Amino acid sequence: MVLTTSAAEEDILRSYKLHANAYVTKPVDLDQFMTAVRQIDEFFLQVVRLPSS
Repeated sequence: MVLTTSAAEEDILRSYKLHANAYVTKPVDLDQFMTAVRQIDEFFLQVVRLPSS
């Protein structure tokens, strides 16, 4: 996952070409940033399933 301040299309494309599984542009507003962090936490730590081995 890439968490960045860049919304540049070339950065997004490069990240996915390098096998990033998500690209998130950090919000400038602190409350919006904290909401995004909570959503990322929920998704990657509670929703995603990985193989057991």
